[in-house]
Amino acid sequence: MQQQSGSKRLKHSRYISGFDGIRTIAVIGVIVYHLLPYSLTGGYLGVPIFFVVSGYLITDLLLQEYEQNGRIDIWAFYGRRMKRLYPALVTMVLTTAAYITLFQRSLFVSLKSIIWTNLLYVYNWWEIGHGQSYFDRFNGESPFTHLWSLSIEGQFYLFWPLILVVLLYVFHQRKTIFYLVMGLAVISAFAMAVLYDPANTNRVYYGTDTRMFAILLGVGLAFMWPATKLKTDLPDKARHALNAAGIASLLLIILLFFKLSGESGFTYRGGMFLFTLLSTVLVATVAHPAGVMNQVLTNRLFDWVGKRSYGIYLYQFPIMIFYEAKVTNIAAHPLMNALIETVLILVVSDLSYRYLESPTRHYHYRQLPQLIKACAQRNSRYGWRRWLAVPAGLITVIALYGAASSPTHLAASQTTLQDHIQRNQKTATKDNQTVLSKQKKAQKKVAASKYQNVKLTNKQQTVAKTYDLTKQQLLTAKDMPVTAIGDSVMVDVSTDLRQVFPNTYVMAKVGRQVWQAPSEIHGLEAKGALSHNVLINLGTNGPMTTQQINNVIQAIGPKRHIYWVTTHVPTRNWETQTNTTINQASKRFSNVTVIDWHGLSADHKSWFYNDNVYPNPTGNKYFTALVAKHLTQESS
Repeated sequence: MQQQSGSKRLKHSRYISGFDGIRTIAVIGVIVYHLLPYSLTGGYLGVPIFFVVSGYLITDLLLQEYEQNGRIDIWAFYGRRMKRLYPALVTMVLTTAAYITLFQRSLFVSLKSIIWTNLLYVYNWWEIGHGQSYFDRFNGESPFTHLWSLSIEGQFYLFWPLILVVLLYVFHQRKTIFYLVMGLAVISAFAMAVLYDPANTNRVYYGTDTRMFAILLGVGLAFMWPATKLKTDLPDKARHALNAAGIASLLLIILLFFKLSGESGFTYRGGMFLFTLLSTVLVATVAHPAGVMNQVLTNRLFDWVGKRSYGIYLYQFPIMIFYEAKVTNIAAHPLMNALIETVLILVVSDLSYRYLESPTRHYHYRQLPQLIKACAQRNSRYGWRRWLAVPAGLITVIALYGAASSPTHLAASQTTLQDHIQRNQKTATKDNQTVLSKQKKAQKKVAASKYQNVKLTNKQQTVAKTYDLTKQQLLTAKDMPVTAIGDSVMVDVSTDLRQVFPNTYVMAKVGRQVWQAPSEIHGLEAKGALSHNVLINLGTNGPMTTQQINNVIQAIGPKRHIYWVTTHVPTRNWETQTNTTINQASKRFSNVTVIDWHGLSADHKSWFYNDNVYPNPTGNKYFTALVAKHLTQESS
């Protein structure tokens, strides 16, 4: 995400234009992943590409300075990095905090911690303990989440020059330092694999130690592949091999952008390390002046995007999240909205680059007192521009007020919906054991029961009327064992489901995503809680791939009947893709029946709470009635 950090003392430094192309590829991957996650499931891997480029460029420049001057001016390096990174970061953090304070109070939590941890570049460690999963795209997604990577880079900039000076003093051969750095990179990748927890990826995803291998691979490359010492001419065989390696690495990187899901265990157990190795190869081939890759990745578009990649990465999340909070029908036109968001991101990033980042990058801050004095004069040479200090000061005051007044945790129950979900979650967990014992008796009772001469009780008549069920449907549902697996929508509707299906074992959790379901299913089967009828409602919190839904269905097994409810989440761009994936799965697996909740509820906004995602009491009745009619029809 950073630009090449040059120094006036370097006489032989070489600007490699192809690195703007690499940055462009990386930032496109990240942006597309965030806007259309189902289209580019591995787009988040743009971040390790940035890490490799930063590790290589920073180390190569520091080594050049050491060789030309016999020393590294660490304070000058810190000054250049601060001027390059801080103005835009401070602007983004304070402006976002001010906006939240005024207009988006649903995110008004822990602003003080978020601000100071970002300004001190330790936000990634704060997110491990306080933030949500990077892959949870629904439950209060934070406009600051992506800043974890900037903290890791900031830590690298702070400590690496000091460590490098020590290494250069202790070891005199670059090869020795190279082997040491490569060993540390392998240890970092191994730590990611060992510490990986499928239930909570925050530790390995945000941790400096588990992500440092990407930067270290770039660092190691700088020792063995110095940009200013590479030959401009190579024998034909070596040149062809260099070009082939560059093209192959680029194609494989693009392939993994489409294939390497952030929810896959393989990603953390070697997959991301493999991707980063490919990124290192790409960087090496672009850096070499005898190869063709520098020319391949050099053009005006890549140059424009690459130079603004820091701003594009920085401003993306606030723009996306604030836009999508106001436009509640994202799912109706996902591509159009993605295009609008992209344009907004590019416009803001360009303005930041032209009027903030570029001027402050070369500004001598010792002149700041004179600047303030000049702006205060009546006939200031800065004209109207001096008045920009007024909104800047106002934004700062609002942001600091928000930081001082925001709670460290959201109140336990702020809305009727939250109260309802929390109450249902406790009830479902409490009653599951009782339900499990009843299910074993109900298994036999379903086939043997005859309902023709059974008279409904007053309570049963009320239930049948509430959910618009026939006598046959209600009595069939009463004896039917069901295992309900889902996210917070399933928690929301669980009480109504048990009114009609009293033998329902509810395994639902707020924030659950489809890739987490297989392990839960295996756990249910191990304790005998996976009944013949499995009701699933997953897809609210994020998109699902064909492989992920296959994994769920295969974990349940072919002998059970699966009823998969389509998702109603018009505020997210993955709604259509998720429902398409569900419908396609029913064509591949004969034991899967689709319950089209989306189709039934699409034009009934009054069935939902204000978020237009969670069914309200009226919606829960229609949801339950739809489920009951499908399950009892299949059983009759």
